[in-house]
Amino acid sequence: MTQNWIAVASADHVQRGREAGFMQVCHGKAAPLHRIKPADRIVYYSPVLDFNSKKKLQAFTAIGVVKNKEPYPFDMGGGFVPFRRDVLWMAAHEAPIKALLDTLEFSAGARNWGYQFRFGIFSISDHDMQVIAAAMGARFPDA
Repeated sequence: MTQNWIAVASADHVQRGREAGFMQVCHGKAAPLHRIKPADRIVYYSPVLDFNSKKKLQAFTAIGVVKNKEPYPFDMGGGFVPFRRDVLWMAAHEAPIKALLDTLEFSAGARNWGYQFRFGIFSISDHDMQVIAAAMGARFPDA
């Protein structure tokens, strides 16, 4: 069964992944990526523009479908070897989260809606994924 996920990363890191067709989560840890399966749908939420910046963005910045079966290591140099999954990224535009908070099941009525984002990745309902995809102007290949 296909699952839906929200991953969290700065917009600059998400852009690198979009350009090269991959995703990373939780500073490159493999364990969270093992929960994701091929054909699962992923959307990135970016709280900030740049990794070392406090300039808020608070928007969904990428959406796609996971392609490969297992996470794989990628040597970025300097001893940093994060794990990745390949993703078919869809054409989409950024969508600010604030306009969607009352519509999304995971945040509706929640004062502390951002708490779940602290985990780096979490699952969401089909309803929430459809709402986010529509807000981003994206269509999944099977839709």
